[in-house]
Amino acid sequence: MLGKLRSTKGQAILELALVLPILLLLVFGITEFGRIFNASLVISQAAREGVRVGVVGGSDADITTAVKTVAANLDVNKLEIYIDPPEPPVGSRVRGSSLRVEVDYSVPVVVPVIAAIVPNPYPLKAVAVMRVE
Repeated sequence: MLGKLRSTKGQAILELALVLPILLLLVFGITEFGRIFNASLVISQAAREGVRVGVVGGSDADITTAVKTVAANLDVNKLEIYIDPPEPPVGSRVRGSSLRVEVDYSVPVVVPVIAAIVPNPYPLKAVAVMRVE
């Protein structure tokens, strides 16, 4: 009976050693996916808010400020904001025409194993288009 108990102790450690790396990869993968998904939702909302400000008469500076305000929990220095058409001295925003705001952001992947699987930093893009009022 004593010999049988000894062999089961080693079996549990071996099973843990085999399953633990897969379990950790799964947990860290879910965490990274959550971070990337959160950033995607934030920049989508930021693009929508920016274009909403622009179609009611806001300037490019107002649009940029609105986008950065909504995306405040991200690194706003990494945000790239493109507005088409630009303000009237260069472009034209006529009532009924479309205004397009594009927000690009790169999410840094912090888990090295996940960074080997997906691009690091992971690029995200959000585009919002509305008619000028």
